[in-house]
Amino acid sequence: MTKRSRVRDLSISPGHLPVGPLNAITDVAGLQVGHVTLHEGDRVRTGATAIRPHGGNLFQDKVPAGLAVLNGYGKLAGATQLMELGELETPIILTNTLAVGRAIEAVNRWTLAQPGNEAVTSVNAVIGETNDGRLNDIRGGYPTVEQIMEAIDKASDGSVAEGSVGAGTGTVAFGFKGGIGTSSRRLPGKQGGYTLGVLVQSNYGGDLRIDGRRYAELTKIEADTDGSIMIVLATDAPLSDRNLRRLAERGFAGLARTGSALSNGSGDYAIAFSTAETVRRSPARRAAATEVADLSNDRISPLFQAAIEATEEAILNSLFLAETTDGYDAARRKASRIEALPLEPIVRAVDKE
Repeated sequence: MTKRSRVRDLSISPGHLPVGPLNAITDVAGLQVGHVTLHEGDRVRTGATAIRPHGGNLFQDKVPAGLAVLNGYGKLAGATQLMELGELETPIILTNTLAVGRAIEAVNRWTLAQPGNEAVTSVNAVIGETNDGRLNDIRGGYPTVEQIMEAIDKASDGSVAEGSVGAGTGTVAFGFKGGIGTSSRRLPGKQGGYTLGVLVQSNYGGDLRIDGRRYAELTKIEADTDGSIMIVLATDAPLSDRNLRRLAERGFAGLARTGSALSNGSGDYAIAFSTAETVRRSPARRAAATEVADLSNDRISPLFQAAIEATEEAILNSLFLAETTDGYDAARRKASRIEALPLEPIVRAVDKE
């Protein structure tokens, strides 16, 4: 049996741009990711994933950000302020649908406790979700506020765990086990040398494509095409919130490449932000009447390509590394099992090429 592996470990390389050293969202310097994974008893298969754009006080040193919505059947907390002001002031939390309220409370507590925030009286927590009720007793109250805060505290740079972890512990994609996936791209020096990274929480349906190829034996006609995906894009390129919104939209092109059905019951959201210090919205910069230099429209197309490629590969990594999971179907109120994507037919096809 083929070992669970990342896409590139099986000689599949979506796109043509080079990847970063880790091929992960954490290739964007300073960015941190943390997971809490809950796999308890027969029913709890859920968790939380925290993404911190930088390790400092994010409320004080906000980062520009953009939001794109393809199909809005979801519960993205903090969306309107994100759209209105074009900035992030908290970590991004990914979790399950019924945990959004607890995640808001966790982010509020965590943010208010940061040194320098003693006078803060309003926090815009940004929380994304997908519904993991096919494997998780989603009505059970997990993850708790404290467990979500733990995910934030655990956030670090370096390699990122993928597959059935964090907010992807109980997710399902294309009828197979979904999960957390990540990838990155690094532009050539003549195009700025910028890095772009993507992290996804895959939980949606359609007709699976792997690097443009359809594998008939992997198609599940009976699989539900509804579902959701959260796509988080980060870059060190100095972009305005307007161009970050445009960058977020390109993540959906990577989603489409995997065969997503883009269905009526799907919540498809993408958030993009820049970690570049030159566009960071510090207290001094917010108070100053000065212009901020950002990348021009004419120079952003290579980043669009990077976003498409990295999103596609991050989604595939979430499937390739996810493992068969036994759990509890909350709607049907019975035990359930979701098989991992079989890798053997993919390996055989690659070996023949």
